[in-house]
Amino acid sequence: MFIENPDPNPDQGSLYFPPIDSEEWETVSISDLGWNSDAEMDLYNFLEEKNTKAFIILKDGKIVIEQYFNGATATDNNPWYSAGKTLTSFMIGLAQQEGLLNIEQSSNTYLGDQWATITSDQENNISVKNHLTMTTGLDYNVANQNCTDPNCLTYLNEAGSFWYYHNAAYTLLSDIITGATGIEYTDYFDTKIKNNIGMNGTWLSLGYANVYYSTARSMARFGLLNLNKGTWENTPILTDLAYFTEMTSSSQNLNPSYGYLWWLNGKTSFRAPSFETEFPGELMPDAPDDLFAGLGKDDQKLYVVPSQNLVIVRMGDDTGETLLGPSSFDNDLWIKINKLIN
Repeated sequence: MFIENPDPNPDQGSLYFPPIDSEEWETVSISDLGWNSDAEMDLYNFLEEKNTKAFIILKDGKIVIEQYFNGATATDNNPWYSAGKTLTSFMIGLAQQEGLLNIEQSSNTYLGDQWATITSDQENNISVKNHLTMTTGLDYNVANQNCTDPNCLTYLNEAGSFWYYHNAAYTLLSDIITGATGIEYTDYFDTKIKNNIGMNGTWLSLGYANVYYSTARSMARFGLLNLNKGTWENTPILTDLAYFTEMTSSSQNLNPSYGYLWWLNGKTSFRAPSFETEFPGELMPDAPDDLFAGLGKDDQKLYVVPSQNLVIVRMGDDTGETLLGPSSFDNDLWIKINKLIN
């Protein structure tokens, strides 16, 4: 259901937005915020030890911390890996907002028939929403879970009956966007999101996967856009408030900690990539309950915390967790952050 957002400036307090055509970005100091400066160096030491390249904290849209470690610089383009799934989710919302697709429709509406080695009935039962929520039912017990060739996509479960973090099912959303809009998904992204909020970066194909590379500031810009519920300062971008709410809320009851490709904190249980089991408790017990996040391989992190008007970015190399998305690094990092901001 489409609901036009009647307020282009959601009530997130007084948010600052950097210009889209310059590197200017207002800052605010730790001392001005009354945060604990004694915890600052402990946080930096932890980040450096964990192979971090870039770390940014925005408060009310302004930069509080922007640090680069291990030889990295502000101009480096780093991979988002699966944190970039959030970009795709946002694009799907824009395409639906424009009336070009409906997430309740079968994905073959936009992919064409025989995109998988399953029956016509099984194919018809897989909706775009199933791709967004990791509930397609496609068999993930394959040699390459990134493979999007039809012979790699076979039936395991009824669509909507089981949750599993299957990258191939996600990657097909790029073709769904192209099929629905008639525009290459990379061009659609540039026109609808990147250029409107001043991001840099590019999509690169790594095997079957599509990975976004950008500066840490560009990731922070996208986080700020989502902190303000799809509006960039006075420019509405994603005005379908119902979709935005669904995107950042539990999208199904199989994994309440998963929205539309966004991870959600504060839920009673979660499922994790590479596991079939459900784990009790919150994703990040020491993080705010309303946090929603883009999480990627090698601990790429985009945290959005509406209750505190925070956007936090971590980009870098493997922290030692070697997981695809959520990891114990998340909570360890939040313990350090809490010492700073509380």
